[in-house]
Amino acid sequence: MAKVKVMPSILVIDDDASIVETLDLYLTEEGYKVRTALTGTEGLNKYVQEQSDVVILDIRLPDIDGFSVLEDLKEENENIKVIMITAFHDMETTIKAMKSGAFDYIHKPVNVDELDLAIKKALKSLEMEKKIDGLLMEPSRSFRVGDIIGTGNEMREIFKTIGTVSQSRTTVLIQGESGTGKELIAKVIHHNTSPDEPFIAVNCSAIVETLLESELFGHEKGSFTGAIARKLGKFELARFGTVFLDEISEMSVNLQAKLLRVLQEMEFDRVGGKDKVKVNARIMAATNKDLKTLVNEGKFRDDLYYRLNIVAINLPPLRTRRQDIPSLIDYLLAKINLDLHKKVIGVSDEMMEIFMNYNWPGNIRELENLLVRACVVAKGQVLGVSDFPELDKEDASKLPGDTSDDLFKSPEPGKFLTLDEVEERYIRKVIKETDKNKGEICETLGISRPTFERKLEKYGITFERE
Repeated sequence: MAKVKVMPSILVIDDDASIVETLDLYLTEEGYKVRTALTGTEGLNKYVQEQSDVVILDIRLPDIDGFSVLEDLKEENENIKVIMITAFHDMETTIKAMKSGAFDYIHKPVNVDELDLAIKKALKSLEMEKKIDGLLMEPSRSFRVGDIIGTGNEMREIFKTIGTVSQSRTTVLIQGESGTGKELIAKVIHHNTSPDEPFIAVNCSAIVETLLESELFGHEKGSFTGAIARKLGKFELARFGTVFLDEISEMSVNLQAKLLRVLQEMEFDRVGGKDKVKVNARIMAATNKDLKTLVNEGKFRDDLYYRLNIVAINLPPLRTRRQDIPSLIDYLLAKINLDLHKKVIGVSDEMMEIFMNYNWPGNIRELENLLVRACVVAKGQVLGVSDFPELDKEDASKLPGDTSDDLFKSPEPGKFLTLDEVEERYIRKVIKETDKNKGEICETLGISRPTFERKLEKYGITFERE
């Protein structure tokens, strides 16, 4: 039996009979089920009797202010899609309408093309909300603030390392691109080691050298101009907790020497002080640069590098762990909803595809910032393409070598590669875009070492890393 198509329903509330009649005729011809009302009270009664998919609401009504009608409609159905119309073009009214929860705002005389576009957007938002509404009823997992999201081999190994280093108080070096979550890793280690002690983060690139020494080690009264009292440094304030030195690569050579002495002797002098102060805190450091390279270039002390690099955690960029993007979006939206008092439940399938193909130069921080901005201005519970105007969707769909289509396409138009050609491309891509050794690459590819060696020989691929 053929499924009967249900017509979307629209309720028009406006005191201008000519506008109501015009919209009724136009929207009916467009295939909508239309009801009309000339007063706010009549409109509210009709909506309560039978809810409509979209409400077109005039702000100036003879009996009730349009904003009051909007408020009552939102109480009846918090997800209602209301398009407000008015003859007034002032900024304050527009802001108030959107702040009050209107889906869109259109000026009179009504442009039918603009209205038609607004209605279609509202219906699409409604459709997406209904489509994934079940996710709220049966969540796949619950998230806690501070969770680390990751399902790939690299992230699983990082989880193991966190568990191991949390059993001791050894120094940890966390390396990764900006926005990959280095401080979060440090906080998780701290929480699993000494949760009742302070976690103190210091951004070495944000404080000038003359002040950074005082920030880390403290100073005595009168040790320099402006030192009107003794000040305790971060190492003292951390007690038996953690001092997290972010962007350690930006620390001056002079301070690097002092930090090395702290790591060697576990004690220091305050600026202008004579008494030794014992260090009880654990030290963790992070950088978005390759410290080994900086050592080779003479820009970072090799002895300090080896002191910091007792246990190293290398965080992968988001573009190499795309399988985690859906879970990261779920986690971040749960966090954003809590912070902003929103009820956004996900992103559209089209937007998810764009996210999966995007290169993410700013990593997880960029993803979070995009979601925050979208949630602030979102008109529905599902974020769509129009909610991310700042994201370059064209670039996201044309990333060289990052989409599955690019992997399969032949240089010859209309032709596809053979399975061997695809396999060769993929192996070269993994080798080129990661700094893994042979064993790690075998794990990524899901093959044995002998099989990997045979494939290197088969495709003439040179691999020198061990």
